[in-house]
Amino acid sequence: MKPTVRLDPSDNVVTATRALEAGAAVEAVATTSLIPSGHKIATEAIPQGGPIRKYAQLIGYAATDIAAGDHVHTHNTEFRNTEQAYEFGTNLRNVEMVPETRRDTFMGYRRENGSVGTRNYIAVVTSVNCSATAARRIADAFGPEELADYPNVDGVVAFVHGTGCGMAGDGDGFEALQRVMWGYARHPNHAGVLMVGLGCEMNQIDWLLEAYGLKQSPTFQTMNIQGVAGLRKTIELGIEKVRSMLPIANEAKREPCPASELMVALQCGGSDAWSGITANPALGYACDLLVAQGGTGVLAETPEIYGAEHLLTARAIDRKVGDRLVGLIRWWEDYTARNKGSMDNNPSPGNKKGGLTTILEKSLGAAAKGGTTPLTGVYKYAEPVRAKGFTFMDSPGYDPASVTGQIAGGCNLVCFTTGRGSAFGSKPAPTIKVATNSEMYGGMIEDMDVNAGTMLSEGVSLEEKGREIYELFLRVASGEQSKSEAQGLGDYEFVPWQIGAVM
Repeated sequence: MKPTVRLDPSDNVVTATRALEAGAAVEAVATTSLIPSGHKIATEAIPQGGPIRKYAQLIGYAATDIAAGDHVHTHNTEFRNTEQAYEFGTNLRNVEMVPETRRDTFMGYRRENGSVGTRNYIAVVTSVNCSATAARRIADAFGPEELADYPNVDGVVAFVHGTGCGMAGDGDGFEALQRVMWGYARHPNHAGVLMVGLGCEMNQIDWLLEAYGLKQSPTFQTMNIQGVAGLRKTIELGIEKVRSMLPIANEAKREPCPASELMVALQCGGSDAWSGITANPALGYACDLLVAQGGTGVLAETPEIYGAEHLLTARAIDRKVGDRLVGLIRWWEDYTARNKGSMDNNPSPGNKKGGLTTILEKSLGAAAKGGTTPLTGVYKYAEPVRAKGFTFMDSPGYDPASVTGQIAGGCNLVCFTTGRGSAFGSKPAPTIKVATNSEMYGGMIEDMDVNAGTMLSEGVSLEEKGREIYELFLRVASGEQSKSEAQGLGDYEFVPWQIGAVM
């Protein structure tokens, strides 16, 4: 490998591919200090207040005079809120769609309503934290021995959370929680659902049923602890209800389904400087391949596209879609300001150790997960994603909360890139993890499904790595276990985004 990577001729920084000693020759300059791997080096003098550019985009301003060869990082870089001049629909790539007769297929579960699942779970969903223990004990009653009699059922999973009461009965927070519950109740990866509440909580199950037109059936049941008369009886009745669903769920069989039925959550966590150079662009290429098949990619984590949103508005299919994205950015600016925070609170300490300096730099790399196709829709948190193609969903940058929203929106697969190393997994939609660098991949090989670091260490092309990821989509959707799935992750990663006051 070359000692550095330059991403665009207009950049005034390059990225070190390995640790460099002081005095190392880099693009006609000499480093003035030790440069850690993944960190930036100035290739020209940058005066105080001058722009720092990477990806041909602004990532910050020089907090002091920076000399050519200096280490560029948090100690000498200043963040400022963005002031973008947005363009809409000016960068619309024509997508060459694969004809329906030639589309790839996977082995999925086709449901009665026409949706397609990649897994076949029975879910126990809570309306409030007060029913969490009951839900977990119901799910825990079904161990490997009993489930062995139902080979087509992937498991019984409890989706519990820490809210549902002590909240306003309307507004953003209440509506978001109701959308999450509806999304999990109707998710194509669930063959059966049992909803468990307390009875007196603010988030009433009956309100959800009425609002979304949900009807009870042999595979969709509800109950409240107070109505059943206690915790013990609720657990016993819940076990009985789930046990009656198992034979019905087991009747589901995988059948060939077109790749257009895949909806993939595009995620990143524990990012480093290589995220925007290897794994995220490779996932973006895989997303492009999926879109050409008629499928859907869902990017999220609104704070982590901050500073890159102008690149997405230019890809919006119309002004309405672009304005919805800009509206989310403005909401987050206001949200952080009134909570006395900063959009630059992200990157995390781990991100910074990996070479990321500002949220602008992180966002430019994170947005690459969305590939290059037009932006067809922008959605609220946990809102059902209706559009095909590349879409965006509002969410915080906190991975469990973000993925919870994407799954509620209909994602039946998750692809998660990581540079520092993440042990994340999810249910009912399995998570595929992509390592940004070979060193971390080797250290966490039991957790990583794909090594995008070979794009640097072995010269593997973007196209080759992107296709590797896309083909893994099809295999995992067909039942192959991802590494996080094989380790049982996903039972504790259900985290609905809690918006608003706790009262």
